[in-house]
Amino acid sequence: MYTLGLHKTFIAQHYLISEDAGPEHHRHSHPYQLDVRVTGDSLDHQGYLIDITVLEDLLDRIVAHYQDATLNDLEAFQGLNPSLEHFARIIAQQILEELSTGPLRRLEVRLWEDPNTWAEYREDLSG
Repeated sequence: MYTLGLHKTFIAQHYLISEDAGPEHHRHSHPYQLDVRVTGDSLDHQGYLIDITVLEDLLDRIVAHYQDATLNDLEAFQGLNPSLEHFARIIAQQILEELSTGPLRRLEVRLWEDPNTWAEYREDLSG
């Protein structure tokens, strides 16, 4: 299996809407770190699992959408507590909506909100 990964950083705000969120109930920002990995069995004729520039351009657009935004105000989070877990899944779904998965077998999105805290969402693409 081959794995290709990219790392992006951005800052976004949110506030948790759960009753027991404590100080997280107030609007605050996080310096998010986004790690995206794609995995597959084979390479194309150029020796690529996927064209890294295509994935990088897609991630740049996704990150630009969230940069300096308040997650609670965005359509993707309507009716949801903007937890780290939901955020990782939403980003994964956005990637899958735009990316031709071809030979890819797995997508992993790991999202860090600080140096010690992360959530990951994985999608098996092998059918």
